[in-house]
Amino acid sequence: MGTDSLYVITISRQIGSGGSDIGQHLSRNLGIFYADRDIISAAAKKFSVFEKDLESLEEKTLFWKTFMQTCLTSSDKHQSSQVISPTDTELFKTESEIIKHIAEERSAVIIGRCGSYIFRKHPYHISLFVHADIAFRKERIQNSYNLSEESALKMIAQSDRERSHYNHKNTGEDWADAKRYNLSIDTSKIGLDKSVELIMKYLEYRFSKFKIQ
Repeated sequence: MGTDSLYVITISRQIGSGGSDIGQHLSRNLGIFYADRDIISAAAKKFSVFEKDLESLEEKTLFWKTFMQTCLTSSDKHQSSQVISPTDTELFKTESEIIKHIAEERSAVIIGRCGSYIFRKHPYHISLFVHADIAFRKERIQNSYNLSEESALKMIAQSDRERSHYNHKNTGEDWADAKRYNLSIDTSKIGLDKSVELIMKYLEYRFSKFKIQ
């Protein structure tokens, strides 16, 4: 699927549901850029600090070009920056700017960071919500992090609280409200591979409406 028009796919997901894995599969299948929350957060923390020292528009433009080139060549091998953390509000503002810059440069899959809200008015935006039942999420987290059942359940509860709070604080909306998204998928019912197949079929239909060939 290719297009002269840039498009953006945003994925909001519950921890353990496989949303990040699905995003990577979509990125590879479509041949577009993949930006996960860690890449975005690391860049945002960097920029929030550096921005204070970037006095001219030319300097800021140079920063963005360098950032985008880095994303293109090492999106899976980013390094965390040892910088002073900005406030939550500053971080959200800067993350939003970074996400928008990514989408201005190329078609992309954006994971988390309130992407569905940020791009709600984008003409070629498709928003996905990936969720699953507790048993499915618990098993995947236990396997991924080598955790006990109790620790996995605690991680799920904490993550759900934090993501709900982050989204509501910055958008005023309910993170898990299916009405916010174009497509909501329960991966525990059909598995990750079938979920990717289903999404690809959905994208094919949506792209035809976008006149994307």
